[in-house]
This record gives sequence, structure tokens and C-alpha cells, in this order.
Amino acid sequence: MIGDRPLVQVAQRAIDLERAAAFYAELLDVPVAASFDPPGLAFLVLGDTRLLLDRGAPSALLYLAVDDLDGRVARLRASGVEIVSEPRTIFEHDDDALGPAGTSERMAFLRDSEGNTIALVEHRPR
Repeated sequence: MIGDRPLVQVAQRAIDLERAAAFYAELLDVPVAASFDPPGLAFLVLGDTRLLLDRGAPSALLYLAVDDLDGRVARLRASGVEIVSEPRTIFEHDDDALGPAGTSERMAFLRDSEGNTIALVEHRPR
């Protein structure tokens, strides 16, 4: 049965592997678990899921959970990261179908070091 199994890995395009690995390690506050160059791969472990930075991968739209969305966006902006869309409420969760009941789902979109658009997501109690 696949439906209750966790997502194992997701790949993101990394034109400059070292730069991308440093960006995501800082953004997510996790170390690079492994890097292989050649062929141009770096891995970060996010819970049950590996983030694979890959020179040969297409761009993916990643939605990454963070605490303190406003503070995170302010720090990223101060470090020169392009903010595509400011933090805002996307959805109010009345039940647990798509997120924790009683929370507001807030998102901001930004460009990573490789030009990929990524989203930061926060569930804030209402």
C-alpha cells in the first residue's frame, strides 16, 4: 500500500551545487547529509524526506514548513533573497482535512539561489 507511506525524496534543480547546498542548509537549518560531485548531487534530510539538489533535475515548486514566517522572510530579505510574494493567509483550516484545525495557513514565495521559486508555509493558530 503506497497511500500511507511518506514521500521519500524530492529533487530540485541546482545549477551551482555548492551554492544551492549552502542556501538550503541555511534556509532549513539542517546540514548537507551527503554530496557527490561528480555527478552533481547533494542531499539534505527533512524528517522522512530527502531533498536532492541535482544539476540535472528540473525546477520544482517546493512548499517548506517554517516557524515564524514573517521573521524568516525578513531575515531572507536582509540577506538579499528575492521575495516574490509577501507572507499572507492562504486558507483557514476549520478541520484537519488539509492542515491543523483552528489554524491559518500562511505562505510566502521566494527565489532560491538557483532561480527556482519556492514557498515557505506556516500554520498559525487563529
